[in-house]
Amino acid sequence: MRVVRAIAELDVAPGSGLVPTMGALHDGHVALLRAARVENETVVMSLFVNPAQFDEQQDLAGYPRDEARDLEVAEREGVDVVFAPATEELYPSGFATWVDAGETGAEGAARPGHFRGVATVCLKLFNLIRPERAYFGQKDAQQVAVMRRLARDLNVPVEIRIVPTVRAADGLALSSRNARLSAEERDRALALPRALASASGAPDPVAAARASLNGLEPEYVEVLDLGDAKVLAAAIRVGSTRLIDNVLLEGEIR
Repeated sequence: MRVVRAIAELDVAPGSGLVPTMGALHDGHVALLRAARVENETVVMSLFVNPAQFDEQQDLAGYPRDEARDLEVAEREGVDVVFAPATEELYPSGFATWVDAGETGAEGAARPGHFRGVATVCLKLFNLIRPERAYFGQKDAQQVAVMRRLARDLNVPVEIRIVPTVRAADGLALSSRNARLSAEERDRALALPRALASASGAPDPVAAARASLNGLEPEYVEVLDLGDAKVLAAAIRVGSTRLIDNVLLEGEIR
């Protein structure tokens, strides 16, 4: 496995699979890496905590970082190249060009500027690595919608692949932020996946989910159209930790 830190040293053969990450790898990321390993001759993983997608500096400062462990996971899962640049490599002095992510739903409204940062850094990665496929998790459903629209509207020759959400044994969707939850907060957070699951067959799934959140006040509950599927998505805060999740309503995640 090669670890590349400079754009000038990137040399990836055409037809690769890209898994963009910000590190703090968990089994959800492992699922992305394994899907990419099955479908591509070369697997590239980016390892970059993107400051442009954090709307709160406190959240950026508190984001977990353990590069040594992340590299161990990547090597174990058969990654060929890890692109781990410094911030200045992707955002050099004078950087001033951003991608307008367009309509970003309730998640975008809750996090102003977030998807501008996501779209910009992903387009840079697509241009630098030229992957045939890029892999994202269903848990970040609005991000998937933004990536698919970006590829379509800007004629980026990359296939956006979706990997189903990976959950802990108790049903909570895996996230690097879960580590911030106390035992009591984690127990309360389980109301989110349970509410979404119970509402998926209701005539009005948004209202049903809101009514089943066991006293938690959601930032939003909405139905997202991913083109070949519709999902019921929601965001909540438990203590200081913000969590998102979604369940499939119709169609197929692929």
